[in-house]
Amino acid sequence: MKYRYILFIGLAVMLFGCQPELDDFSISKGSADFSTYVALGNSLTAGYADGSLYRTSQLNSYPSIIAEQFKKAGGGDFVQPLMNGEYGILPGKLKLGYSTDCLGTTGLSPLPSNGALDAITPLGYQVNNLGVPGAKSFHLLAQGYGDMAGIGVYANPYYARFASSALSTVVGDAIAMLPTFYTLWIGNNDVLYYAIAGGVGDTITGQSTFTFAMNTIVMGLASTGAKGAIANIPDITGIPFFTTIPSNGYVVSQNQADSLNLFLGGFGFHYEAGPNYFIIEDASAQLGFRQMVAGELLLLTLPQDSLKCAYWGGFNPILQVPVAIPGQYVLTNDEIINIENAVEGYNATIESLANQYGLAYIDMNSKMQDLNLGIITNGVTLNAEFVTGNAFSLDGIHLTPMGYAYVANEFIRGINSKFGSTLPVVSLTDYQSVILP
Repeated sequence: MKYRYILFIGLAVMLFGCQPELDDFSISKGSADFSTYVALGNSLTAGYADGSLYRTSQLNSYPSIIAEQFKKAGGGDFVQPLMNGEYGILPGKLKLGYSTDCLGTTGLSPLPSNGALDAITPLGYQVNNLGVPGAKSFHLLAQGYGDMAGIGVYANPYYARFASSALSTVVGDAIAMLPTFYTLWIGNNDVLYYAIAGGVGDTITGQSTFTFAMNTIVMGLASTGAKGAIANIPDITGIPFFTTIPSNGYVVSQNQADSLNLFLGGFGFHYEAGPNYFIIEDASAQLGFRQMVAGELLLLTLPQDSLKCAYWGGFNPILQVPVAIPGQYVLTNDEIINIENAVEGYNATIESLANQYGLAYIDMNSKMQDLNLGIITNGVTLNAEFVTGNAFSLDGIHLTPMGYAYVANEFIRGINSKFGSTLPVVSLTDYQSVILP
């Protein structure tokens, strides 16, 4: 018995004595140099959230989060073009509040969050976060994109705030900083604007234009000798902006279904008791409208009261003439195929550039698909549910601070893998999700 007790003590000493202390973990930059870090991209890089770019959202941008980790391995200061207030330079910021719909039902909903806007004036200092809301790939190469005199015509007000001159380019400003390391996540808007307009208000950037722009951007950055990380384009149709309103949300009784089938069954329509597909405009259809089909998507901009009380998308019980859902609120399967083909081509270009220039390749497409399906990390669940999923902000497109922390961690993991660094990831619980009223 005494022998067994002594043996147990000896094993315990061996086991616990070999456990590394937390202080033994050494943070290393590996083969990278993080002393001068610049981030290039669009609204996601800038930290846009809740329909606006405001001070708190910028402080929680993924490049800002990454830069704090870089500092632990020799990284320098990371300057952002911070707003003074919480409402940005353009109206549109949202907050979660209570509203009453046309049926008299009160519930939580995104509402306008109005306040004093920042003036659109030059900052007068150099910044490291060159994320420009609204920018497409080729905009990073466009002279005059930051011209104050051209705002509202050809220039971008966000870039105009920190552009080095009226004729500077985003890439040129990045190169002038002689970065030692950069991150690049651009191309989402090349297809997103087409999608959020329902395929009718914008065009998808052609593959040749995208490839030329990306090659020029990366080649220019490579001329500085900087190492970097580049992320690909996610499947944008999986975000809450396109998945929150179900396309089969028209609920009818059995009697209503029978009546609808009697009148419309001969034109290819079919109704059952319960959820049914909404009606949408389609000039090629026999009646000028048709039922939606599986896979087609409704946009978050679709007025909910129009569905509930104006009979958009279906008949009322007395079989009034339907009011079809306008095309700008719908993504048809043909439009979705256009989006998917573009994203596939863009991502092939991005991966090829990562291989050619020795960049860390962040497969954000697969990472965001994981997020859309739902993940649990740090004891927190993140998914693509609107408002409640923790990852996406109130505009249904951009991320919450917690969502941006998730993106930052994926960049850090990719950088560690490529360059042998040992940067720690951040805890998602340190970052806010949607703020409840």
